[in-house]
Amino acid sequence: MKAVLQRVSRASVAVEGETVASIGPGLLVLLGVAQGDSEADARKLARKTAELRIFADAQSKFNLSLLDVGGEALVVSQFTLLADCRRGRRPSFTDAAPPQEAAPLVESYAQALRDLGVPTRTGRFGAMMQVELVNDGPVTIVLDSREL
Repeated sequence: MKAVLQRVSRASVAVEGETVASIGPGLLVLLGVAQGDSEADARKLARKTAELRIFADAQSKFNLSLLDVGGEALVVSQFTLLADCRRGRRPSFTDAAPPQEAAPLVESYAQALRDLGVPTRTGRFGAMMQVELVNDGPVTIVLDSREL
């Protein structure tokens, strides 16, 4: 699993012009599921997301986690994170898990965040979504469950 964490002051996702989820301060998580990913990957990545110290303390140092600041998470599935651009000009997505495998793992990741105490909302899996966000910092971190 690959995740792009963007620290935000707010974020939302819309489908066909209708807002389906929004959050205040916290993290927008763009999540890609690779072939071979598992529930264990989802839980491991969720724990790292919740506990990663990327929020500033009173001295403006990265000492606080999403849990510490009481932030929210907005999880948006994004298979394009698994793009292979090594050859040619058109990306290949063969490393991405098929939708029937990816959808439950995206939900498992979101549920793992909730189980850790993070208020979590999600986009709509498989839909064409419009994501709006206000970056805070900006702070953007890329995580890969296979590297944790």
